[in-house]
Amino acid sequence: MTAHQPKPLIDSFGRQISYLRISVTDRCDFRCTYCMAEEMTFLPRKQVLSLEEIERVARIFVGLGVRKIRVTGGEPLVRHSVEHLIANLGQLNGLEELALTTNGSQLTRLADSLRAGGVTSMNISLDTLEPDAFRRITRIGELSKVIAGIDAAVAAGFPRLRINAVVLRGHNEDQILPLTEFALERGIDIAFIEEMPLGQVNAAGKNLELVTSDEVLETVARAHTLETADTQQHSGPARYHRVSGTATRVGLISPHSNNFCSSCNRLRITAEGRLLLCLGNEDSISLRDLMRAGLSDEVVTEAIRDALTYKPERHVFDRPDEPQILRFMNASGG
Repeated sequence: MTAHQPKPLIDSFGRQISYLRISVTDRCDFRCTYCMAEEMTFLPRKQVLSLEEIERVARIFVGLGVRKIRVTGGEPLVRHSVEHLIANLGQLNGLEELALTTNGSQLTRLADSLRAGGVTSMNISLDTLEPDAFRRITRIGELSKVIAGIDAAVAAGFPRLRINAVVLRGHNEDQILPLTEFALERGIDIAFIEEMPLGQVNAAGKNLELVTSDEVLETVARAHTLETADTQQHSGPARYHRVSGTATRVGLISPHSNNFCSSCNRLRITAEGRLLLCLGNEDSISLRDLMRAGLSDEVVTEAIRDALTYKPERHVFDRPDEPQILRFMNASGG
């Protein structure tokens, strides 16, 4: 290891950190029931990282061996000038993959500029193809706008596109096959996600409406022949099955039923600059406070290394006797 190659970020359990998720805003133009409350109080703008601070943090982490960055929110594309930030991130030396998670509402406007700015993969949330159900889940979203955005992304030629669908019992489990067909028609991937129990108490006692990944897989397998695909491709938690004879993969993200923490290579930075060590735990440090105190990149780097010793071995979503995480998903970075 030379002086120009800092030692990589490795946690107490031997997992190397190569993937960073950065939330650029806690705001969103939807109010999805599993993500936030209908009435939300958002962060004052001065508490949110500036675009320059986000770029600085990204540069530090890429220097420490991070090779994939995902820009998230809230809805990242409602952040003013986010396309300029993304273009700057796309030029970071050493970054191999620049990804984005979005609800799709802004893609008819921004898909081409995001592709030109270096985004190589995109996850687009879509939980139902029924307009009334879409409005119930998102509270204020328009399905037609999202579908148009997905088609704009397909036309823009992103190397990897994936639909993300959170399956909620009693709400959209009947959409598993229609959504799979939607992805097949466009030649893109789809991932079905178990609901994560974040902010449940805050959401006025909302109950978990879990549909397990095994149930999803059984439903898809009744209509399509599935082949096991590479589960480690592109460094995410999804377990993939390819629909035979097609380019479409069906992914399963199972925070409850199939714990994936042993291979976790991820850290998150929230919109207000907290380095969140695990989605299912509260341990964090404020990178914003360190940067605004005028500390050097070297000092910030050491703080990151020190914090990594507190990254837990696993989350505890599947332990009902454990304390709930009283933090909405939009505050965590989707």
